[in-house]
Amino acid sequence: MRNTVLSYLLLPLFASLSFSLSAAPANPAPESMPMVSEMRSQQSMLNLNTADAAMLQQSLNGIGKAKAEAIVAYREANGPFTSVDELLEIKGIGNALLERNRDKLMVE
Repeated sequence: MRNTVLSYLLLPLFASLSFSLSAAPANPAPESMPMVSEMRSQQSMLNLNTADAAMLQQSLNGIGKAKAEAIVAYREANGPFTSVDELLEIKGIGNALLERNRDKLMVE
C-alpha cells in the first residue's frame, strides 16, 4: 500500500521535472544580445545635466521632491555636473544614496 501511494506521489513530480528540464533552452543567447542590452541600459540611464526635478524624483531611489529640487538648484548655481560623484556636494546626499543610484545615473 505504501509503495503504491509513493508511486502516485512521486511519478508526477519526476514527470514534471523532466518536462521542465527539456523545455529549458539548450543554447545561450546570441552574441548580439549584449549590445541590445547595453543600448537599453544607456537609454534608461538618467543624465544629471538634463533631468528636471520631477524626473529625478521619479527615477531615483531615496530622492524626494526636496532633494530633486536641490540637485537642479545645484546644477543651476554651479553649472553642469562633471561627474556623478559631484552629487555628494549636495546636502542630504551621501555615499549610500549615491551608490544605490549610481547605475541609473550618467553625465554628458
